[in-house]
Amino acid sequence: MARKPSSEESAGRAGVDLPPLKRRKLAGREFYESLGSPRMILAPMVDQSEFAWRMLTRSFMKPEESQQLLAYTPMIHARMFTERQRFRDQNFQPVKDGLEDTSTKLECQMPSAYLDGNPQLDRPLFVQFCANNPEELLAAARHVQPFCDAVDLNLGCPQGIAKRGNYGAFLQEDWNLVHDLIRKLHDNLDVPVTAKIRILETKEKTLDYAKTILSAGASIITVHGRLREQKGHKTGLADWKVLRYLRESLPPDTVIFANGNILQHTDIQRCLDATGADAVMSAEGNLYDPAIFAQPPALGQEGREYWRGRNGKGGYRMDAVFRRYLDIIYKHVLEQEPPARQPLFILGDVAGETQSTPFSTAEVTLEEDDAHPPKKKQRRQKPEEKSTSPNLVAMQAHLFHLLRSLVTRHTHIRDRLAKCRVGDMKAFEEVLLMTEAVTRTGLLECEDDHAKYDEPEDNGEAAGDDGATVIESSAAAVKACKRPWWVCQPHVRPLPKEALEKGSIQLSKKEKRRLEEEKEVQKEELVAG
Repeated sequence: MARKPSSEESAGRAGVDLPPLKRRKLAGREFYESLGSPRMILAPMVDQSEFAWRMLTRSFMKPEESQQLLAYTPMIHARMFTERQRFRDQNFQPVKDGLEDTSTKLECQMPSAYLDGNPQLDRPLFVQFCANNPEELLAAARHVQPFCDAVDLNLGCPQGIAKRGNYGAFLQEDWNLVHDLIRKLHDNLDVPVTAKIRILETKEKTLDYAKTILSAGASIITVHGRLREQKGHKTGLADWKVLRYLRESLPPDTVIFANGNILQHTDIQRCLDATGADAVMSAEGNLYDPAIFAQPPALGQEGREYWRGRNGKGGYRMDAVFRRYLDIIYKHVLEQEPPARQPLFILGDVAGETQSTPFSTAEVTLEEDDAHPPKKKQRRQKPEEKSTSPNLVAMQAHLFHLLRSLVTRHTHIRDRLAKCRVGDMKAFEEVLLMTEAVTRTGLLECEDDHAKYDEPEDNGEAAGDDGATVIESSAAAVKACKRPWWVCQPHVRPLPKEALEKGSIQLSKKEKRRLEEEKEVQKEELVAG
């Protein structure tokens, strides 16, 4: 009789005796169509696209639209994932061992579905790794293949840590290694392999690179329309023309995901139209507005969570999204009921003192606490145990993204959020209460002066990641997608030329020489024309 595998072996976490997957391995467009041909893609983001955030993003979509969103895990380091059990537990949590069986009062011997890749909650899902060694990549991928739909190779990370570790976009000089990494997975995994890249110096070179990746066995290729050097203040605009060139030059059955310039929901269709891609991926746009993939509610169906101005522009309120996020943490990560809360404030509640009193009291008390130094420092009660759950570790960073325009105005909330510690849900609840209080104030201010919020002033924030309208100035981009400060909205970055004018970046001698040469060429072309 065959030995029954242990729970850890069944979960694929020990790296041996993985249960065979009872499905035929698909590839290319056939694989993509088996997923429901999703048109919207939640990008892999380091420490920022974990289960709870994926759940929050999916929560804004109707059940019948669930298959239209494909999500990626955060990028995971393949070697560390292979070598360290603790690192695996901290970065990928598909099962939970030792659950009590209430019907028999016995401890279950087999693990049950938990978070990452949960077939009822978290599919379709791709797991992304960075690697530079085919064997290490394969070993890591074998741990996760029972719990995902595909394994993705990161070939696009442009950060310094990727350069030091020789992975991500810094593998694009070694096409043979890239080919070997993908081929190793394609030949040995039960699930398809995909890859995410950045464009290269020319569209022709980018095409050759894409062909190399596809010939190695990649079923889907995601193309970020920026060069490796385009990051930080040099981010600039993604080049959709290169993506269109790839679409027209690669075989028609090639599945291409487009990435870059997605700041608001309307950019998704514009990108599909401009690039011809099968689907559109959003990273930073999703961090600032997790509802970016969802259609806005119909007129008159806004409820308490969605705000719409008289000009038709709108978005989900930050306090509402904050609540959803915490409730997901409670229910799925901590496995407990969220605390009872009052309904979110709307203007129709003004007449009822039961709605207005708690908010106004909280606002005054909390702001005064931060406005004056405490008489005596109180030792904060530390959480019983510091959690290493990726879902809890990521909370503070997510909330700083989500509340960016709000905490810029209400710095006492920013300061309180900065003091929150991992797993201290009471502290996060305090920040939520403060957010609800100032949101109420914002709604009342808007009622008193609609014009101020129907045509928001330009507050000087620069733009750059500005979306499909290809706006060439920060003021125009901010005006195009800015919403009231209590509504989720994109953060737009400065264009490189604007950052240069403001002194945010300095050009190297080589870059200055290149710009001077380009100007000379332009002058010659004007004279010749």
